Amino acid sequence: MSTARLARIADQIQRELAELVRLEMRDPRVKLVTLTGVELSRDQSHAKVFFTTLGPAEDAPACGEGLSRAAGFLRAGLAHRLSTRTVPELHFEYDDSIERGVKLSRLIDEAVSPPPPQPPPPAPRRKRTAG
Repeated sequence: MSTARLARIADQIQRELAELVRLEMRDPRVKLVTLTGVELSRDQSHAKVFFTTLGPAEDAPACGEGLSRAAGFLRAGLAHRLSTRTVPELHFEYDDSIERGVKLSRLIDEAVSPPPPQPPPPAPRRKRTAG
């Protein structure tokens, strides 16, 4: 099967899953989640779904657990929406590339920005002489 066809199917799976998560999921652990990508195996039997959360990074494990617990429900929803012969088994993984990108951008900004201006040293005081 061509790589372009697999990419199109993966994109379709990502769109449909995002819609299912947004409209059908009721799990309180899965909130403010964004699906960032889908990697489909060559035989289309497995799909690795990458996600990120808009909340704190500490919420990611709970969100991943909620998505993994709902994998069967989401797969059944995909079966109704896709026109492929098989629907892949879903595996969810947290995508930390956005956090790494923000951290690298901050480091680059700090390295490139000029140092803050130093205040001028105080002028030496003259001694007054009585005269």
